[in-house]
Amino acid sequence: MPTDLLYLRDSYAREIEAEVTATDPEARRIALDRSVFYPSGGGQPHDTGTLAGLPVTDVRKDGEWVWHTLGSTGPLPALGDAVTGVLDWERRYALMRTHTALHVLCGVIWNEWGKAVTGGNMEPLAARMDFELDPLPERIGPEVERLVNAELAADRPIVVSFLPRDTAVTDEDLIRTKVNLIPPSVPEIRVVDIVGLDKQADGGTHVARTGEVGAIRVVKVESKGKGNKRIRIEVVDR
Repeated sequence: MPTDLLYLRDSYAREIEAEVTATDPEARRIALDRSVFYPSGGGQPHDTGTLAGLPVTDVRKDGEWVWHTLGSTGPLPALGDAVTGVLDWERRYALMRTHTALHVLCGVIWNEWGKAVTGGNMEPLAARMDFELDPLPERIGPEVERLVNAELAADRPIVVSFLPRDTAVTDEDLIRTKVNLIPPSVPEIRVVDIVGLDKQADGGTHVARTGEVGAIRVVKVESKGKGNKRIRIEVVDR
């Protein structure tokens, strides 16, 4: 059976009781019938924590299963075992704040300069995002920092929904974020909507309101070639 991805509907779920549905002893990894652990993807790193008392060192999605790699030398849970999983919540929540900050950044860049994102990556409380900015607007760093922090302070609600593919591909905001590149085999699109600011097809974890992020600092703006400018940010407490 496929792994039920609980984090898609509830980013705040921290613990699970699950059943082992597959094992790979050589790689020291197990798959579960349900999981709160986010697997690496979309620029967001995997979660860590413990499963059956063993440290979770890597999480990867392969087809319909999420595989959890377990550290140390303790025995792996066996097929059919019931296990308890606990997230490293401090790390997860930092990633949630960071991911939401990046979506706010996307909304600000699009609304002020009409430029789309071309790539990005994040770690807990630090991230980068690339945009189709050419030429680079004067003093964009301080202006972006001011605008993003105003949106974070506005405490906008963040709504997660699931749309039929046929509906999603006609939404102008989602077309901007290249929802049409999602494989046709995906019948339902998960949408993260920062109400009144930014809407994106997205599979990652987010806070419930922008005010939870705190604030950001723009630490560097750099050119990565023609038409591709990189903005690096840090997430800080307000």
